Amino acid sequence: MAPFEFRTVNRIVCESGSSIRMAELLLPLLTLNNLKSARIFMLVDPFISGTTAFKTICENLSAAGHAVHTCNDVEPDPPEALVHRVTALAMEFKADVVVAIGGGSTLDVAKLIAILARGKQELKTMYGVGNVNSDRLPLVLVPTTAGTGSEVTPISIVTTGVDTKMGVVSPVLYGDLAVLDADWTLSLPQHVTAATGIDAMVHAIEAYTSKRLKNPYADFLACEALRLLAANLHTVCREPGNREARQAMMLGSCMAGQAFANAPVGAVHALAYPIGGIFHVPHGLSNSLVLPHVLRFNLPAAEQQYAELAKVLNLGQTGDTAAQLAQAFIDCTATLSPSTGLPVGLRDVGITEKDLPLMASAAMLQTRLLSNNPREVSEADALAIYQAAY
Repeated sequence: MAPFEFRTVNRIVCESGSSIRMAELLLPLLTLNNLKSARIFMLVDPFISGTTAFKTICENLSAAGHAVHTCNDVEPDPPEALVHRVTALAMEFKADVVVAIGGGSTLDVAKLIAILARGKQELKTMYGVGNVNSDRLPLVLVPTTAGTGSEVTPISIVTTGVDTKMGVVSPVLYGDLAVLDADWTLSLPQHVTAATGIDAMVHAIEAYTSKRLKNPYADFLACEALRLLAANLHTVCREPGNREARQAMMLGSCMAGQAFANAPVGAVHALAYPIGGIFHVPHGLSNSLVLPHVLRFNLPAAEQQYAELAKVLNLGQTGDTAAQLAQAFIDCTATLSPSTGLPVGLRDVGITEKDLPLMASAAMLQTRLLSNNPREVSEADALAIYQAAY
């Protein structure tokens, strides 16, 4: 067995409705940091800030003796300016703890705020892998979608230009507590439920087939995540109020996040980034548009692994060869978007054929991701994949 290291957050709470008990959940973390009462900076999605549940959380925290400042200045694909603006608010408030409730973008920003509010390092020096040299404030992350896995990853993605994104990757970004509360997902529109669910499945698939840092712990988590997500994706789309299925999706998303935090994702994400960065297509949908086409490209290098994932999903027939199982797995991924009502082709999200070369060129900049892919991807390969997805 090859040597490996596995990291994740310190504590996970998986329970529907649990975030209402935030004051109670915070106690061990506050004790660890010698805080009897705290100044809690709450970063939340704009919709979340107006909900009864969130107001109850804030009232409970105040009743427990904590000072609470709410900020809902977040948006998808957060730009650098937003990160700087929110950091200034957290520093002005003199925050002791950062709590984030929201989608992947909100959690990504919160992870950066927890570091930047210390005032020891500038954002521009943190981009890349392993470049954070500051400590951070205590950090609690509560996802409101079952998709990004950001609550258990050491990664934050920032929009650095009109159509470019950069990542900060460091163990310092792992939170202290992740709260998996499916009640936040009950009101999500179907297209968001579907896209984020497929995003989580991509995390599991790419972690399992990662060329770098693949390891037994990540493999186990990826397989169990994929099983949970595949078993419940269509249920939560048909029955949005099904709490049991929603909670299973939250756990699957979290496990997939733990997997790819340690065995990083590859070309699906690399090719999805230009779709989101240039055309502002949501991240999960961007992944779903290229997923089966990247898997077909990877097949010569990942046939055995795709065959193993087919068995996780009980695909194929007794006696099928690895080639047959791998093909069954790829065919299954191709049904996810149409069966959940998502767009299937790049043309369906406003991309034209003349845009494809620009996207292929932009995808080549994602070297951090492409280095993990089981098969090397050239610019010509990327263009061919986009053409197949068009």
